[in-house]
Amino acid sequence: MMLDAARLRADFPLLERQEHGRRLVYLDNAATTQKPEAVLSAIADYYRTTNANVHRGAYALAIRATEAYEAARAKLAAFVNAWAPEGVVFTRGTTESINLVAGSYGRAHVGRGDTVVVTAMDHHSNLVPWQILCQERGATLRMVEITEDGRIDLSDFGTALERRPKLVAFPYVSNALGTVNPVAQLAKLAHAVGAVVVVDGAQSTPHLRVDVQALDCDFYALSGHKMLGPMGSGALVAKPELLEAMPPYHGGGEMISRVFDDHSTYNKIPHKFEAGTPNVEAAVGLAAAIGYLEKIGLERIAEHEQALAQAAIEQLTQIDGVTVYGPRGHRAGVVSFTYGDIHPHDIATILDQDGVCIRAGHHCTQPLMRRLNVPATARASFYLYNELGDVAALAGSLVKAGALFGYVPA
Repeated sequence: MMLDAARLRADFPLLERQEHGRRLVYLDNAATTQKPEAVLSAIADYYRTTNANVHRGAYALAIRATEAYEAARAKLAAFVNAWAPEGVVFTRGTTESINLVAGSYGRAHVGRGDTVVVTAMDHHSNLVPWQILCQERGATLRMVEITEDGRIDLSDFGTALERRPKLVAFPYVSNALGTVNPVAQLAKLAHAVGAVVVVDGAQSTPHLRVDVQALDCDFYALSGHKMLGPMGSGALVAKPELLEAMPPYHGGGEMISRVFDDHSTYNKIPHKFEAGTPNVEAAVGLAAAIGYLEKIGLERIAEHEQALAQAAIEQLTQIDGVTVYGPRGHRAGVVSFTYGDIHPHDIATILDQDGVCIRAGHHCTQPLMRRLNVPATARASFYLYNELGDVAALAGSLVKAGALFGYVPA
């Protein structure tokens, strides 16, 4: 059963806007999501009633701010079934979380002759940090190929594991293909050869019920702004024993225990990795976003998005000249496509005139685009406030775009 998207849409002030005199059809949720009134109010209320620097203040206002910040950590830990709240490090999002792992765990454990495994569907945020690490440390980066239907090639994954890599990184959900990867299976295979597993959860945490303990990964990165939370919010969720053994990533206030003239000792986790004044606003807003999502239910959200994605695939593939990429079966609410020889940027620009917002480009997956033999794709991505009418608007506007380039509807 699909969600009552029209009712949910009313919770999002920005979605009441019109673009070019048209109802706004926002289909760029894989890039960022809109924010409900509950999140906006939580942020404003924090600044109106609770704002103070956290952890170091002895006065009541600072204590309340600290409590709000740490309550947000506990909320997020429960949301993904983290091993412990202290295994949740607040960051600016998935990118910073993965860079933290590469810069701290990676530099401490990956050396000359070692191997790091990634996949051909990885976002640049889960690729470039490993490239930098391998170049710096003299290690080898091994990229696992994908199948024709847009899944990780398990045979090639097995071959890559024969080199007994130190670290294996991959996305839970592909931001360009919508592929939902078998994380628990991949993690088990990687652990069998002694590898540490890093999961890019940017596209999974907003859309699926995530249980990091059941997945048994070692590090899980997520972005708050893709799950109704503020920009610049996110976290690294990790097994606490790994964080305990890792060296600091940033130096400064809060992450220290004692500072001497020539050396320092460090704070307990997670504070060891949260140098400086944290983004308390983002944590509070993210906690409010989690509360909103929990009221709806992640299972219902996933079912709703899958129905929209299937409807979009059915309608778009009926348009002569449109090619849709990625799996045809179970997938997330991401639909990437091309339309003949029309550049995706032109498609997005034309659709914008009808108030339809989609993404166009390589989606920070240039290695994947090369394997698809395209320079770019157009991408529609759905969320809980989208409805079947938005799919129809997408298809109708796309037909109009095609007509401008001489494509005649079948």
